[in-house]
Amino acid sequence: MTAVQVEVVETSSLGDRSYLAHDGRVALVVDPQRDIDRILALAGRLGVRITHVAETHLHNDYVSGGLALAQVTGAEYLMAGADEVDFARVPVADGDEIVLSERMRLSAVATPGHTFHHLSYVLTGPGGRPAGVFTGGSLLFGTTGRTDLLGADHAHDLAHRQHASVRRLAGLLPDGARIWPTHGFGSFCSAAQSDASASTIGEERRANPALRLEADDFVTEVLEGLDAYPAYYAHMGARNVAGAGLIDLTPVREADPVELRKRIDSGEWVVDLRSRKAFARRHLAGTLSFGLDGPLATWLGWLAPRDAPITLLGESAGQIAAAQRELARIGVDRPAAAAAGEPAEWAGRDEARLGALETATFADLAARREEADVVLDVRMGNEWRAGHIDGATHVPLPELPHRLADVPDGTVWVHCGSGYRAAAAASLLARAGRSVVHIDDAYDRAVEAGITGNG
Repeated sequence: MTAVQVEVVETSSLGDRSYLAHDGRVALVVDPQRDIDRILALAGRLGVRITHVAETHLHNDYVSGGLALAQVTGAEYLMAGADEVDFARVPVADGDEIVLSERMRLSAVATPGHTFHHLSYVLTGPGGRPAGVFTGGSLLFGTTGRTDLLGADHAHDLAHRQHASVRRLAGLLPDGARIWPTHGFGSFCSAAQSDASASTIGEERRANPALRLEADDFVTEVLEGLDAYPAYYAHMGARNVAGAGLIDLTPVREADPVELRKRIDSGEWVVDLRSRKAFARRHLAGTLSFGLDGPLATWLGWLAPRDAPITLLGESAGQIAAAQRELARIGVDRPAAAAAGEPAEWAGRDEARLGALETATFADLAARREEADVVLDVRMGNEWRAGHIDGATHVPLPELPHRLADVPDGTVWVHCGSGYRAAAAASLLARAGRSVVHIDDAYDRAVEAGITGNG
C-alpha cells in the first residue's frame, strides 16, 4: 500500500509552514497561506487532487488562504465548530474522525492554548498507525505557541491550557510520531524560538518545556518570556473570521519620478526593496529600507500605519512582485504604486534627490565612541534586557515611527541584532532629517568589542 507523504510549504518570511499530505491520489492541505497558487502548483506536480483543507485555528499572523483554496478545488473546509465565522465550512470538534481516503484518516484533537478552540489533527496511514500530528500553534519544535494573542487577560488561563494540551498529545501518540507545526520558525506566534527543522513526540519529551516542567513552572516561564508582537495581528483574526477570497497579484501600477517625489514629499511610505547595503550606497532620498532579503512583511506591516498607501521600489519587476506577494499574506492587498530600476531613474536623474548612509561596525563604534553622540538600540525588550551597549538609548523599532522626538540630538549610531532592523530605523531617522550612521553588524561583535553591559 502507498505510504502517506507529507510535503512542507514554507513561508520563511513569516516563520510559518503549511502542509500537503497525500496518498498519491488525494490530498489534505493544512493551514494554507493566502497565496494558494503555490499549493495548487504542488498538487499539480504530484498529480493529486485536494479534497480537504483544514485549519488548526483562526490565525493571527496571516490571512488564511483556506477558504479560497476550498472554493477553487471544491474541497471540504474543516474548522473548529466552536469558532464563529461568516462563511460555510465543515465544523469539527474533539474526537471527530475524517476519512480522507482508503489510506488516510484524520482525527481532531482539541488542543486549546494558542487560542481557545485550537485543534490538532492526527494523521493515520495504512494500517491505522499514526504518522504524525499537525499541531498548528500548540506543540512546536522545542516550545509552544504563545498564549497572549487574545489579550493579556486570557494569557495565564491559556498558558495552563497549552500545558495540558501538549501533554495530552504526548499521551495520545507514540514517540516516533512526527510533529508538523504551523508556527515556530521565526514566527511571533511562537513563545520562543528553536533551530530544529523536524521533530517527533519522543524528541519533544526530552526537550520541550511543556513536557519537562510542571504546569505552574511552565506558565511562569512562558509568560515571562513573551515580548511584543506585530501590530497587524490585531486585524488578522477579524479578516479570517470574515473569510478572504482570491488575491490579485497582477502587476502594480508604475509610478514615474514626479509621482514618487509627490508621494515622498507628502510623507507616504515609499519602500526600497533592495538590500540594505545597496540602500546605504545610494537611494532615493526620503525612501525607507525594508529589503526583500529579510522579513519584509513582518516589519513593514508592523511599522506602517494600517491602510496607509505603500509604494514599492525594486531592482526588477520580479522583486516588486515578490514583495507584493509577501504583503498580500498579511492583508496589504494592493500597493499604491511601484517602480523598477535604480535610484537615479527614480530621481529623474536629479542628483540632489539621491542620498547615502554611512555604515560602520561595532569595532568602528568602539574606536570612534567619542564621535557617537547617540547610540540607538532598536532591538526588542527581551534582547535589550539580556544585555546592551553601555550608555545606549533604547527605542524598539516598532515604536520608533512615533518616538522619533525621543531620540537625543546629534549624530545617531543605530544598531539592532544583525543589521536589518537598523537599516529600517536608519532610513526612518534620515527621512526625519537626522544625521545617521548605520551599524550593519552582528550584535555578538559588540560583545567582542567590549562595549556592552549586562542589562
